[in-house]
Amino acid sequence: MNKNIKAVIFDLDGVLVEAKDWHYEALNMALKVFGCDFTYEEHLSTFDGLPTKTKLNMLHEMKNFPLELSQTVYELKQIYTHEFFSTRCFPDFSQDYLFRKLKKRKIKTAVASNSIRATVDQAMISLDIKKYIEFSLSNEDVKNPKPSPEIYSKSIEMLNLKPHECLIVEDNINGITAAKASGAHCLEVKEVEDVNHTNIFSFIDKLEEESL
Repeated sequence: MNKNIKAVIFDLDGVLVEAKDWHYEALNMALKVFGCDFTYEEHLSTFDGLPTKTKLNMLHEMKNFPLELSQTVYELKQIYTHEFFSTRCFPDFSQDYLFRKLKKRKIKTAVASNSIRATVDQAMISLDIKKYIEFSLSNEDVKNPKPSPEIYSKSIEMLNLKPHECLIVEDNINGITAAKASGAHCLEVKEVEDVNHTNIFSFIDKLEEESL
């Protein structure tokens, strides 16, 4: 099978911006208004990468969080999240260089995130990468968020490509599961600093060498 990569699809949180702690902090700030919270260890082991509404349903099962408060907590959490992305998220020169190199090599790029549309849009502005990407998708653009592969399958379709022509960059188990289920190649990273031109192009070159 030809493994020439024609597009790279990036997750957002933990891949393009180190926002795991922001989502944890924002949701806990909202929960604490009503006397509920969860630990950072629980965040990393159980909730990381999941949409807020899914987390609230899980907290109902795990900690008897009142479901009637879900919408209020959800809206409050989004206010805090937007504030964090507006004031803590900045352009990254290494990232900018990566996107410019991908564009020069005629490799398309897109972003597919489990965050809501408002958060994704703010991140694209704060990171100053909207000029490079074809499009961005949020959890509001699909029926089933990650770990379902729907958002990645939709991205691949919108790029008018086949799964094997795409590379997905992911950092957590829910996203990695979604990426692999889409049929695309997946580069697993541990932190934002791993998402650089050296690692991305080394992975792409390795795939393309295997196809020779």
